[in-house]
Amino acid sequence: MSSTRHVALAIAMLPLAMAQTVSNAHFHHLHLNAIDPAADIEFYTTKFDAEKGKFAGVADGVWAQKSWILFTKVNTPPKSDITSTIWHFGWGAEDMKATYEKQVAGGTKFQTPLTDISDIGGNPNAKPGSFYYAYVLGPDGALIELNTAAHHRFGHLHLLSENPVAAAEWYEKQFGVKARKTAEKRMYRGVQIAPSASFNMDNVNLIMFPLEYARTDNWPYWKDRPTFESTAGHVVDHIGVSVDNLDDAMAKLKAAGVKVLAEPRSVAGGKIKFAFIEGPDQMKIEVIEGHPTKE
Repeated sequence: MSSTRHVALAIAMLPLAMAQTVSNAHFHHLHLNAIDPAADIEFYTTKFDAEKGKFAGVADGVWAQKSWILFTKVNTPPKSDITSTIWHFGWGAEDMKATYEKQVAGGTKFQTPLTDISDIGGNPNAKPGSFYYAYVLGPDGALIELNTAAHHRFGHLHLLSENPVAAAEWYEKQFGVKARKTAEKRMYRGVQIAPSASFNMDNVNLIMFPLEYARTDNWPYWKDRPTFESTAGHVVDHIGVSVDNLDDAMAKLKAAGVKVLAEPRSVAGGKIKFAFIEGPDQMKIEVIEGHPTKE
């Protein structure tokens, strides 16, 4: 084969290699189950950088810079044990020590106190005090991380996965994200943190650690548990991904073999049009028409 023909063939195949199922997808919302949505909204908007808003003019929620945190009222406490793929979500802090002290003084309850993990990147000579985290215990048992960052916005969603690399590749294929993936096994302070993957979807960094993190850290509810259960019914019930046209997006996702949990429907007089699909590790994903905007 001539070099010219070889190059032409490679160029012709390039769109196939780069093809994604749905174009122009955005992170739309995090959807929580709540005993008292009004109290939750008050909590998130007073403890973190977020503000009250009304999604589509009909639903009270939290506007967090570029996306929503929405709530469904439930009569019994949602599941807070980390037995689904969703581990926690969180905000950044430029000065983590000062932020932690301010939160403690304000009565915030922490599951995990201020902890220095400056060497988590693998550099044993990392400067102590350069990276901290702490876990806030939020309403309905939600686990909320505060961590050192160059910002103080709603910044990440941390997942566990049976196969982080394959899970990230699913999001790449369906929604066109660009993931960073590490296939090698890695331990940190006696727990397994890789293989791992992460990708940004607008302001939110979705991070995936291996399920073995829970097992090597001896989480009691993973002692005899074989795999994940659906995120549905947990304190974090699902995530929302927005698209330009719902019917078109769902037709493409079906053709790509994605599992559909609920067909498209609309509420609020047609102001909200949505459907549900299942992502890796039984992640419930709402596909919603129209991109997030502050009302």
